[in-house]
Amino acid sequence: MNSTSLQEIWVYLAASPLLALTLTLVAYQAGAWLHKKSGGNPLVNPVLIAVGTIVCLLTITDTDYGTYFEGAQFVHFLLGPATVALAIPLYRQVQQVRNSLLAICVAVISGSVTAALSAVGIGWLLGASEQTLLSLAPKSATTPVAMGISEQLGGLPSLTAAAVILTGIIGAICGSELLKLFHITDSRATGLAMGVASHGIGTARALQINEVAGAFSGLAMGLNALATAILIPLIFRLFT
Repeated sequence: MNSTSLQEIWVYLAASPLLALTLTLVAYQAGAWLHKKSGGNPLVNPVLIAVGTIVCLLTITDTDYGTYFEGAQFVHFLLGPATVALAIPLYRQVQQVRNSLLAICVAVISGSVTAALSAVGIGWLLGASEQTLLSLAPKSATTPVAMGISEQLGGLPSLTAAAVILTGIIGAICGSELLKLFHITDSRATGLAMGVASHGIGTARALQINEVAGAFSGLAMGLNALATAILIPLIFRLFT
């Protein structure tokens, strides 16, 4: 079979929305399989593997993201129910949440401000433009919230989305090990740190640790999105 025939087959398959959906599911399943084979090594992150695989395939086949998303948007739709499902472990740990309510509020606010200021500070030291700095500020919130904040402040939502995904992957890979390095082993603290710093991808990693960490991470992810949406525009106005 020559290259022309292969190209024709790809064009035919690309016209089907099921192709993008299948590629997404297969890429993630391959990442999950490798993660399991590695003994749960956080460096072998399923999301990172899936993203890398899909990016390579889209580049090789010269397929634009819009065409891919038309088929893969069902997975995007499922993000809503998946996020709501995080309420289940949170409900099971509601007593621990009540007992730690003050600590949770302080941790989320501190983490939200630190995440924004550290990103902007590092970007400023490296000579990033003002628009880039505004795009980086909300990078620890969930993607829809972060993109909305970025657009409101005058940043680039597409750059923000990339920063959010990269932040989540790095947090999922390094977060738990970094906390252990500083002798932070409490599941509640681990979950809060992962949820504030690394949103949904970090929360998925926290759920792999244990249910308590997952519950606190899911709560922190939601509260951090709210805190980021309120605090970053306020901080921006103070300095402009």
